[in-house]
Formats: sequence, C-alpha cells, structure tokens
Amino acid sequence: MKSKMNIKSIFVMAIISLASLLFINISLAANTGTINVDVANLRETADAESTILEQITLNQEVEIVGEEGDWYQVTYNRITGYVSKELVTVNSNSETTEDNNQVSENTAEENSEKVETTTEEGTETDSTEEITLGEYKISEDTRLKLIPSINATDVIELKTDETVTVTEIMNGWACVETQTTKGWLRKDKLKKDEPVEEPVEEVQEEPQEPAQETPIKTQYVNSTTVNVRQEANTSSTIVTTVALNTEVQVYSEENGWSRVIVNNIEGYISSSLLSDSKQETSRGQTTSRRTSSTKTTTNTTSQKTNQTTTAQTASVPASSNGSSIVATAKKYLGYKYTYGGSSPNTGFDCSGFTSYIFKQYGISLNRTAAGQYSNGVAVNRANLQPGDLVMFGKSGINHVAIYIGGGQIIHSSTPSTGVRIDSLSTGYYNNNYVGARRVL
Repeated sequence: MKSKMNIKSIFVMAIISLASLLFINISLAANTGTINVDVANLRETADAESTILEQITLNQEVEIVGEEGDWYQVTYNRITGYVSKELVTVNSNSETTEDNNQVSENTAEENSEKVETTTEEGTETDSTEEITLGEYKISEDTRLKLIPSINATDVIELKTDETVTVTEIMNGWACVETQTTKGWLRKDKLKKDEPVEEPVEEVQEEPQEPAQETPIKTQYVNSTTVNVRQEANTSSTIVTTVALNTEVQVYSEENGWSRVIVNNIEGYISSSLLSDSKQETSRGQTTSRRTSSTKTTTNTTSQKTNQTTTAQTASVPASSNGSSIVATAKKYLGYKYTYGGSSPNTGFDCSGFTSYIFKQYGISLNRTAAGQYSNGVAVNRANLQPGDLVMFGKSGINHVAIYIGGGQIIHSSTPSTGVRIDSLSTGYYNNNYVGARRVL
C-alpha cells in the first residue's frame, strides 16, 4: 500500500512540475519585445556565427517564445529564430522576470550612450555627425531603398559626392530626394554639403616690364626719322620709327647702342642718333647734320618696314597652326624669366618668349608687349583660338601671353616662376585683360 502511495505522489509531483514548466513557457510566450537597434539579425541558432534568417529594423515588435543563454527565441513575420538579448527590450507586463527587467535597464543605458547598427558584416557605430534636414552629399556609392530597411527594394544607385536633399529622418535612416526620385538610405552614407573652398590664390607677382625700371637718363632723337630696332644691330627688325626731337627714356648703353622706351615701346637706337637736348629747327626744317641722302634712305627703309608690318598683320580668321604654336611653347615650360631675354639660352621676358616662339614659324613680332598689340588683327575674347596673343595691363599694355585653349595661357611670367601656364579666367589675368591679336 505504501509503495502505491509513493508512486502516486511521484506521479502528482511530475504533473505539478510539468504544469509549472508549461506555465513558465506560456508566460514567456505571452511576452513581446521591441528591437532597440537600427537593424538586428534574426539567426537560425543561438550563435553569432549562425545563418541570418531575417533582419529586423528598429522599434519592430517580436514575440518572445523562449530563451537560450544570452539569446531570445523569437517569432517575427512567421519566422522563428534567435536574437541577442541585448538587442531586444522586453515589453513590460506582470510576468516579466527580474532578469529581463535588468536586461532592459542595461540596454536602455547602453542605447543612451550609442546606437548600434547590426549588419551582415557585424556591428558598427553610427557616425556622431548629426544629420538634419537640408542638402548633403553622398559619402560613398550606395543604393537608395524604397523603405527604410536594408532588405528593401533598391530604387537607384547613388554615386559618391552626388547631392541629395534630406526631407525626413527616421532613426538611423534618412529620406532623401534627388533630381529624379525619392527614397531611403542610411544616415552614415551622408556628409555635409560644404561649399568647395577655392584654392588659395597664389600671390601673383605682376609681370615685370621695362617701364618699371628707372631710366638712366632722358634723351632726344637728333635726326629727322630714326628706326627703333628689336635688337642692338642694324640688321635687326624695326619695331617702330620716331621723328626728330622725340623724347626717349634710356635704360642702358652698350657697344654704341642705347636701350630705350619710347611711346611705351621698347627697342634699341644707335647712341649717335640721340642727344641730351632737342635740336633747333628753322621754318620747319631740321638743323641736323644728317645728309639728305641719309634721310632718303631712312624714309625708304621706313616705307619697307610699313609694308612688312602690313604683311604681318594681314591674317585669316583662324589657323590650324595654332595647335603647333601651343605645342612648341609648352616645350619651354619651366624656363627662367630674364628681363630682355629672348632665347632659351638666356631665358625669356614675356614678349621675348612670344617673339621666339612665333619666329620659329616665320612670323616676326614687335619686340615689346605693347608693340605686339599692333601685330595681326584684333580678336574678341569670346572667339579666342589656340595661338592667339593676349595682352594685359593695369594702365596700358605691359604683359603678353599665348592663348592655349581651355581658358588658359602660357607665358614667361615672373623671375620666381619663369615660363608657366595660368588661367585666363581668374586673378590678375582676368582682371587686367586688355585684348587679343591673331597673327597666324
């Protein structure tokens, strides 16, 4: 009889235990939880390396059906799997265990410090940069989503630095508009659309021109007509002619020649044709000792020069030689700036550089920047072609360059930079543009 009673007691105890377990499971199954991170992975087993069955976004509700160690067994969208307890806040009810309350408190504290984003690659921390409404740029290539979920349908692909407008913020997602469509993307794919800083403009040394030098003296032409030549010899190109008593500024004297500036044109005059004072004239005739035959020769030379100049300034609207001129000019990038220089051996000043380049194509230019403004035909700035001469200056013309296309020029700039390429559309060269000539 006693044995039967023991068996009966054991059976009753087993039923009570089973009922208790069933009650606990029913109680737990009655609980729901809320995902407390942007995206939580629903895994096949209670293991961080387990297969991901689904991804659940922030504030989505799941049904807790069990637990295993540090994992909850949950059901979401009719899929049952495991989610780390740290990623779930158990919704408050009378059956919630003390441990679950503690997990919720700990999770709340952690979430107040940072938001964790779980992806297939692992857990990342969102950028601390605050995203608000307004314009941003895409920080890296990404896909625009139809809804705020990484499993959502792709709308379009956005490229790095593409501009978008943020119209709505939802947790770790931003709703953005492009010029053609609208969708969602992760906030960490955005960066501030800060205005692009213009590069600090180099302090541009103004082109050094002869007029900035101090002349050694002032003299006057002592003959009826005198040629101003490009170089200090009688076979050199004549850049202009001057009349009796014309005032010139002398900058240097060497081997019987004076380097002068007259009418804003630089050149050379034989020193014997200059005097310290003006010559007396009577009834419009000069008292110069020059013979009439010399004057006739000079006048004839002047006429030939004028014919040469006219031939040089005659030009077709454009020429294919422009690209050749540019290619030749670029060979001398980096060559030094030398005042008065007109060859690679000595270095170049601005007009010496242009004269040297065009001379290689059989084209003779006046020696100075101002003089070259009389060569060729005028060209509107909007119609510039490679190979055109462009002139600059704050008061008059004191610099010349070669237009190479694309809004750029090549020139012998300053002693510190030499031959270089600069933009025609900014800085000194934009603000002090005077005009252009086509000599091809």
